[in-house]
Amino acid sequence: MEENNNMTAERSLEIITEQIERSRKEVTRDTGLTLYVSGLCVMGVALFIGICAYFTNNPLFYLLYAAVPIFIYFADRYAKRNQPKVPASFVSRMVDKTWTTFGIFAVAFFLFSFLYDFYMVRMETLDVYARLRIEPFRIILLLMGMAITINGYILKSRWLIWCGIIGGIGGFAWETLNVFGITVGRFCSPYTITRVSHLFSGIIIALFAFIGMALPGMMLKKKSL
Repeated sequence: MEENNNMTAERSLEIITEQIERSRKEVTRDTGLTLYVSGLCVMGVALFIGICAYFTNNPLFYLLYAAVPIFIYFADRYAKRNQPKVPASFVSRMVDKTWTTFGIFAVAFFLFSFLYDFYMVRMETLDVYARLRIEPFRIILLLMGMAITINGYILKSRWLIWCGIIGGIGGFAWETLNVFGITVGRFCSPYTITRVSHLFSGIIIALFAFIGMALPGMMLKKKSL
């Protein structure tokens, strides 16, 4: 009788372990798809803005970045339209809260910095504006890398952790050091540099969105199969 009870307890523990692992895989696959879709949305918007700003030299196109969360929301729902809804769990809630927090801070900071620079360039001289202007994209890339890295720790994915670190810190360093401006500034006029920098910034953001979001999303989807 005691032996049967032990066997029953062991089997119950195995069933619980299997259910936890199955739930973790479902959450990982769902998160991977969301991350993949989000990466594609960011890449598409970044390239679209870069191309439009290049041909028009109009910075107002950058306001489209504020609509990225809306694009991601509808694209994610469309991608999961034929899939069963993943039950809420501690892991899924942590992942959702991480990205929600990132979206709130990123959009708020971007809008503030855009409006600040928009009025500053009209109220101050160009020299003062150049010293006081806010560069939002390097901070947003850093926040994105932090969010991806945190999700990597939550989902126990080394690839996701390293992609977040490389994409976030790499993008922040690239924008802070102004690698493009220093390199190309020797050969082009300021007007040409401004136009080309719009296009190049879009390409860089799309590249880091691929490294930090789309690529890890694909890996998570494959890993959870």
